Amino acid sequence: MPVMTPIAGIVLAAGGGRRFGGPKAVVEVGGERLVDRAVRVLREGGCSPVVVVLGAVDTDVPAADAVVLNPRWADGMGTSLVAGLAAPALAAAAAAVVVLADQPWLAPAAVRAVAARGDAAALVTATYDGERGHPVLLGRDHWAGVADLAGGDVGARAYLAAHRDQVVEVPCEGSARDVDTPGDLPGSST
Repeated sequence: MPVMTPIAGIVLAAGGGRRFGGPKAVVEVGGERLVDRAVRVLREGGCSPVVVVLGAVDTDVPAADAVVLNPRWADGMGTSLVAGLAAPALAAAAAAVVVLADQPWLAPAAVRAVAARGDAAALVTATYDGERGHPVLLGRDHWAGVADLAGGDVGARAYLAAHRDQVVEVPCEGSARDVDTPGDLPGSST
């Protein structure tokens, strides 16, 4: 059995951005693509390795340890989560912190706070003003169960709901708000 490594990171960045008008992963905010920002936030939060799941767009992500192409990306985020958890780069990870590429307000401090509570048996989610959001940490012991329930646009939500008594909530500063339209981008005046 492999020795478990520090907490890994997964960036879900496969979507086509239907409401946005195109894939959000490659949209730049402040000179940085959203996918690159998400990788940076995971790294600054202490995650290693970091895996990016792409689909609608295939692009180079230099700071990622691995990129997984999800051929079923159009079936929803759940398929991307399953693809990320199955990435060979995570073979020795005890747990993975999952973030979405379209959350430009996510802070490394939130990743650190969630990752600090993690191990192979853990289920941890950030909360913002009492509401659950990303990052979410999934301990390896739960990956098969998460994969069984993930589908469509439901990632780990169903699994977390079914195991709510095991989920540790960590209050975080900042926001897990996502970008749905160009007007949602930071600095947008619309």
